[in-house]
Amino acid sequence: MDNRKVKLDSHTNLLQLEEHIYHLVDVDTPNTFRNLFPYSEVPKIAFNDRIVPHCMPDNIWITDTTFRDGQQSRAPYSAEQIVKIYDYLNELGGPNGIIRASEFFLYSKKDRDAVYKCLERGYKFPEVTSWIRASKKDFELVKDIGIKETGILVSCSDYHIFYKMKMTRRECMEHYLSVIRECLETGVAPRCHLEDITRSDIHGFVIPFCIELMKLQEEYGIPVKIRACDTMGYGVNFSGAVIPRSVQGIIYGLKTHAGVPSEQMEWHGHNDFYKAVTNSTTAWLYGASGVNCSIFGIGERTGNTPLEAMVFEYAQLRGTLDGMKPEVITELAEYYEKEIGYKVPSRTPFVGSAFNVTRAGIHADGLLKNEEIYNIFDTEKILNRPVLVAVSNTSGLAGIAHWINTYFKLKDDKKVDKQSELVKEVKAWVDAEYETGRVTVITDDELLEVINNTCTKLGITLGE
Repeated sequence: MDNRKVKLDSHTNLLQLEEHIYHLVDVDTPNTFRNLFPYSEVPKIAFNDRIVPHCMPDNIWITDTTFRDGQQSRAPYSAEQIVKIYDYLNELGGPNGIIRASEFFLYSKKDRDAVYKCLERGYKFPEVTSWIRASKKDFELVKDIGIKETGILVSCSDYHIFYKMKMTRRECMEHYLSVIRECLETGVAPRCHLEDITRSDIHGFVIPFCIELMKLQEEYGIPVKIRACDTMGYGVNFSGAVIPRSVQGIIYGLKTHAGVPSEQMEWHGHNDFYKAVTNSTTAWLYGASGVNCSIFGIGERTGNTPLEAMVFEYAQLRGTLDGMKPEVITELAEYYEKEIGYKVPSRTPFVGSAFNVTRAGIHADGLLKNEEIYNIFDTEKILNRPVLVAVSNTSGLAGIAHWINTYFKLKDDKKVDKQSELVKEVKAWVDAEYETGRVTVITDDELLEVINNTCTKLGITLGE
């Protein structure tokens, strides 16, 4: 205990006493935290009220798993689709490379072809990286292609170590370290994916393992990255929650006890308990530079952290988009629907067809008076998505007027209002539709037909 180092913390500018030295705890039976994860009951969230301080890194960024985790829950992308999406990611991330890296499978010829084509693009960002199991055979694929960095699956909970891998903790650690050492010996930077970290023994396995990884980093002079994988979505961001479920507790432990620098740490979240976005943001706030995402959150089971969500989390935290181009998010949504055949749920924030569409008459009236009242931000400027009003039995005159103004892009004195004869006649037609028992929203095609016929009848031309 007398040998514990005293050093200056660069974030607090206070002298810090090195905490307890963590050694591997090799156990005879797996620690499955049955007090927190009783399988026949809903998992429990416990607290010890140990408060972790905020520690946001100087630089934060996004990494992408669309072509890896994102392909585990849907039909595989074609090589051409992968390259096109990769182009979009490069454009969306902007010149500062806020979307830092994208990981790829290497197991099929199609995936390898896509990797070669993406590498040929010559983009600095996102960097092309791979994903493999902790297998020397898998690593041969990385060497053959010449990728500079690869993710390596290193499951870290006793659920995986004992039940899946049929090993002890020590056997498992030695196996992982042998693969990682081979990786380093060939000059490839490893990114260690700590699978199921939110059910793992943080002090008894994860931290001792990461300490060994930092020793290898020092030995070889090659950075070793750590990805904290909330594989089952158990992570929580509540202040004072206990590990292994506490996101801030995990990040603090990796940074403070294992000595993992912020720029070598990222969070990989899943949305099983609706916490993927908040947990990823929490990881940023407490010391991880990277958050790992997939486009539209497409991924295993309930999906991953949506990449588009973290674009806006970044902007809100930093006060700037730092060169990111969010209008590309709209282009991606259109590409997925038209070219890939993936239907984005209509109410998905930022990308769904109805995310900024209002139906209530009182809301539509507010939009007509001032768009800011019921729109989250200038969606037309930032996302190239003007705010819309769906016309139904609740829309009222204001809703119809707003729909006409938006659809026909009428500005200033060209706009129609609630007093317009056109609006009144369209409203009368809408009312008649619902009086006969209609229950569905009026379609755009129906409205256009009625509006065009009414304009002809009244002898008016919109915009004149």
